[in-house]
Amino acid sequence: MSDAAEGRGYPGYVSSRPISGYRVPQHVQNLVIRDYAQRRGFLYKLSGTEYAIDHCYMMLEQLVSELPSHEGIIAYSMFMLPQRAERRLRIYQRILDVGCGLHAAVEDFVLDRQKDIARWEDVWQTHQLLAASPCPDLRPAS
Repeated sequence: MSDAAEGRGYPGYVSSRPISGYRVPQHVQNLVIRDYAQRRGFLYKLSGTEYAIDHCYMMLEQLVSELPSHEGIIAYSMFMLPQRAERRLRIYQRILDVGCGLHAAVEDFVLDRQKDIARWEDVWQTHQLLAASPCPDLRPAS
């Protein structure tokens, strides 16, 4: 029996906070995740919505702790993950340790192997450098 038939699937992860300086309505985030899952033939489950409190990742932590019963998580964007690298790295590792994957729908990125971490972190570091740029045209929206 396939994982989809068993109902494991992929819950979404959406945010009520701005993402890279932009506010994206939750229903739009869910539409993007649903489309991403459909294009890949994934069973999409309901999304967990992160709390609006800055630096709060309670819903993400809950989704990660439930991973043995799912195939992975589809986040709206990789930039919803914790700002601190060590916290992100712990989340990546926990996901990989249970044999699951993390998907970022907007960026069309997948983290399901150890070597994927370097790519995700390279993009994060580039994003942070641009955010600190003295040239306003290079900075993400705030």
